[in-house]
Amino acid sequence: MRLPALLALAATAAILTLPVSAQDAPTIDRYVIAGRIVDVTSGKLLSGHCIAIASEKISAVEPCKRQPESVRTIDWSAYTVLPGLMDLHTHLADAGQSADLALPLKSSPAATALIGAKNARDTLMAGFTTVRDVGTYRGLTDVALKDAINMGRVPGPRMFVAGGYITKPGGGGELNGVTDNEKLPEDMRYGVSVGPEQAATNAEYFIEEGADFLKLIATGAVLAIGTEPGEPELSVEEMKAVVDIAAKRGVYVTAHAHGAQGIKNAIAAGVRSIEHASLIDDEALKLAKAKGTWLVMDIYNGDYIDDIGTKEGWPEEYLRKNRETTDVQRAGFAKAVKMGIKIAYGTDSGVYPHGVNGRQFKYMVRYGMTPMQAIQSATIRAAELLGKEHELGSISPGRFADLVALKADPLADIAALEAVDHVMKGGELVR
Repeated sequence: MRLPALLALAATAAILTLPVSAQDAPTIDRYVIAGRIVDVTSGKLLSGHCIAIASEKISAVEPCKRQPESVRTIDWSAYTVLPGLMDLHTHLADAGQSADLALPLKSSPAATALIGAKNARDTLMAGFTTVRDVGTYRGLTDVALKDAINMGRVPGPRMFVAGGYITKPGGGGELNGVTDNEKLPEDMRYGVSVGPEQAATNAEYFIEEGADFLKLIATGAVLAIGTEPGEPELSVEEMKAVVDIAAKRGVYVTAHAHGAQGIKNAIAAGVRSIEHASLIDDEALKLAKAKGTWLVMDIYNGDYIDDIGTKEGWPEEYLRKNRETTDVQRAGFAKAVKMGIKIAYGTDSGVYPHGVNGRQFKYMVRYGMTPMQAIQSATIRAAELLGKEHELGSISPGRFADLVALKADPLADIAALEAVDHVMKGGELVR
């Protein structure tokens, strides 16, 4: 072999033997000096560490050291730094809750999208850098909002969306009490299903149109006319048909389920998470534990509905059902915490104004969680439910640089998370 060839071979060998970090280390362009870092993976508080960011992602979490002048330094030495918060039960792309039952119908798709843009910004400014949007009356408005955020057209959190509700006719996912449901616009009835075949067809449609997961209405709803939270709605067979489609398409299914039997039906059908779980009983709790089913329980919401709903004259049916579910839901939450059931943070924002999502943290602590557990539910645990724990939910190398900073210590006072000071999404300061 000639000398040039030998030299080339030697050079190649040298490159191949370099440590991976030396070959592939991304160029650091921002360096966050953190006073304290909440390490949600270990459950510990780190001091004296800095966060190196390359483009959108975290490159390293390390003892602070001097950086080249080309690296932008962000001085958060007076702040506690957490991963960006995550709310897995929101309704950004909707007109919101009010005494006017017809408001979603009065809001055109275009108007609803504009409302969603404001809601998205308010949510991001509150420190919630990722949300799961679990359905909208105007079907696929959430997909449009997600796409607009991803393209940089409007500011907002990372969105994972359902596209709409898969519900029975007149069920908890329908806009009941306004007009004959058959006269509602088509985009308000994309998911209305009778029988497993139609449920599967509607599931396929939502996925094709951009849904990241699917949302079933397994029981009646608190905020829906003519339905009762404790009553099962979609059958096990209908829900199983949707779960089967989701599995084939690489997505998962969540279920709105208040009543105990509906919860058990949804778990039996194979859903990944249960939303609300207001009337969960001991048998359903044990089943969720055994199956590894997640619970997403909006335990702040009941107080808001009772207070504002009463003042604004929301339908008495809504207020009655809310009174019947609030306290028992919180008792069920406390039991779930003690049993070690998997719980992720979800508030049902849209029932209350967007941007105050952090109000639920103190309720979760009040009903059994430690402050660290409550924070984990809105970070690493939420990311695990999404199946995105290698991308989101912790301040770790390889994750998106989604961060919040606050002067107060949320481990000492969890209510501090109701008002964060700074927000970063994908390495860019947004607040």
